Parts: sequence; C-alpha cells; structure tokens
Amino acid sequence: MTKLLLNTLKGNLSDSVPFWFMRQAGRYLPEYREVRSTCPSFMDFCYNPEKACEVTLQPIRRYGMDGAILFADILVVPDGLGQKVWFETGKGPQLTPIIDQKTFSGLSLDGFDAKVSNVYQTLRLLKNSLPDDVTLLGFAGAPWTVLTYMIAGQGSKDHAAARQLGYKNPYLFESMLNMVVDATAEYLIAQIDAGADAVQIFDSWSAAISEKKFQDWIIAPTRAIVDKIRKKHRETPIIGFPRLAGAQYPNYVKSTGIDAVGLDTGVPLDWAKNYVQSLVPVQGNMDPHHVVAGGKSMVMEANRILEALKDGPHIFNLGHGFVPETPPEHVALLCETLKNFRR
Repeated sequence: MTKLLLNTLKGNLSDSVPFWFMRQAGRYLPEYREVRSTCPSFMDFCYNPEKACEVTLQPIRRYGMDGAILFADILVVPDGLGQKVWFETGKGPQLTPIIDQKTFSGLSLDGFDAKVSNVYQTLRLLKNSLPDDVTLLGFAGAPWTVLTYMIAGQGSKDHAAARQLGYKNPYLFESMLNMVVDATAEYLIAQIDAGADAVQIFDSWSAAISEKKFQDWIIAPTRAIVDKIRKKHRETPIIGFPRLAGAQYPNYVKSTGIDAVGLDTGVPLDWAKNYVQSLVPVQGNMDPHHVVAGGKSMVMEANRILEALKDGPHIFNLGHGFVPETPPEHVALLCETLKNFRR
C-alpha cells in the first residue's frame, strides 16, 4: 500500500495532500493525559516503549493522520551522553549545565545506544502496530538547539549562555558540538534501523544567531548528520526544520542536503513556493493558535495554505507544535478539511 506522506517526501505529487502535526501526541488529548499520569517522570515516560507506542498511536486512531511521529524528547540525546536531565512542573526541562571542560568531561558516547535503546524498541513496536499506509517518522533535535539546553541547563528566550560559550571558548563549544553531531547521527541511524520510514531534525532555535554562526553551528552540523545517515540509509528521507530561519531557508536547504523542509508560521507562502518549494518538498505551516481558535477562520487558513502550495510537493503541518489548550474537536475539523482537499 502506498504511503502518501513518504511518497510526497520523495518529491511526488498526488491528488491529496498528506498531513501530520508536530506534538500531535500531547496534553490536548485526554487519552494522552491518562497514560501520562501512570508514569512517575517525563523521562520515564519517554523510555517506556509500551506507553510511548500507545500515545504515538492515539492521534492516528482518533484522526487518521498520514504520519505518526515517534513519542520521545530531543533531550534523550544529552541524557544518553550522561548529562542529568529531568522535568519540573511549571519549569520544563532541567539539566545539569555543561559550562567548562570539567563538566564536559563527564559526557561520553560510550554506552549511548544502550542508554537510549528503549526508544528504538518503541519504533519496533510502532512498526508492527501502525496501518500500512501511515509513514513512521523518527526525529532528533539539531545540535545547536540541543546545545542551548545542555549549556544553560534549561530553556531560554535568547540562548545567551550557549552563544557566549561559543564566542568565549570556541574549542570547548566545538568539542561539544561534534559530540552531539556524532550522537545524533548514531541515534537517527538506529531509529531508521528500527523501522522509521523518514526522520526529522528539529532546529527550534535557529533564529538566535548571526549569519556566520548559522553556517558554523546550524548548517555544518546538520550537513554532517545528513552525510553520516546517507552512508547507511541513502534512500531514507530527511526533513529539516530550521524554525525562524527566515531568509536563510534556501541556503539551509541547499547546503545541508536535506530532502524536505518544515516551514514555520512566519514564512510567506508565495516566497516559500518560489524559493523553497522549488528546491524540495515543503511542510507546514499553520499557526497552532489557529487550531485553538478553530471554526471558520481555521478552515479558511488551512485552505489558504493548501491552495498556495498545491502546485508542488507539500505536507500540511503546523508552524510549530500543538499547544495544550487545543480543543480536540478543532483538530477533528482541521483533519476533515485536509482529507477533503483535492488539487
């Protein structure tokens, strides 16, 4: 059976537009909250194959998306490298900061695969559980985005700690970057080995740095990961998502070698059609808060995006992930709208 999303990632057009959503398994779903309540911590949840598989499947059962994305977290990588990672209610992710050579020396690739092996088991369970026409997506955070958490010990608005370390101690920063590149490539290759049909690299914070550092800290590491994956899985599509990259999008696509690219909400559609979709399939880019609002405005916005990008390969998605206050019935209406659209 043809996998519509996978077919589109390979540059093919069909009458229908495939869709999936970032954070489609999440707190907006009551069935997700029920499963989450059975785990003592979020990291325990991510490392429980049966429960991670179950919440990955929940939106597929409820809405029938064309893609199912592995339920995990981008901070699995630093956790696998030996950095302490935990989540606190009201604060989000917390990590023991990596700020100097001494704290960096506690990290290692030794034992990485064994530490994160339950994630691969989740993918194997999903491969045996998903409908044949649903594309299974693996993912990882991009090195720059992951480093912003590793260095600051938490999320931040301006990522100042990571930027300052990169400027003040470029040798240490480069060493950390290289380690995360190697771990991320190993992680994504193993996800594909376990059954992922395609993978996405999330660079959620790519707007925070200068043009030169965008090349050094975003494009070059992503290219290195893509090249490593290609050596073993030449045919597996790789999606990049350089959120808020703005005018850097075409350069990112050309320089990293990715097969498709996610568009954030702020990317103008006519510009995307002419300068990005002409290079690779595009994915995106509805504002998640349109889905919170729902109704006629949401449907009109979905159709605007579909119409603007209908002449080239397009996967409908959000410009970022669903927020917890999203009404499930609004998601249902959006999915119905997408299923009814024809080029």
